[in-house]
Amino acid sequence: MLSFDLLASFASAARHGSLAKAARELGLTPSAVAKNIARLELHAGVRLFYRTTRHVTLSPDGARVCPLSAHPR
Repeated sequence: MLSFDLLASFASAARHGSLAKAARELGLTPSAVAKNIARLELHAGVRLFYRTTRHVTLSPDGARVCPLSAHPR
């Protein structure tokens, strides 16, 4: 079952392009955000982000899950 925390971590990371910024927004650690996203990816069976050491970028599958997050303001 999906929890709101998993979806909130995904949406925030997509919006900010950063696990650290998403963590600050959600009051979590970057590790907790990364684990939430990993759980969501496991549940979905697809990779939702491309990760570097400093940034995350939505994969094509991630952009389909949350198309509005693909274009940050």
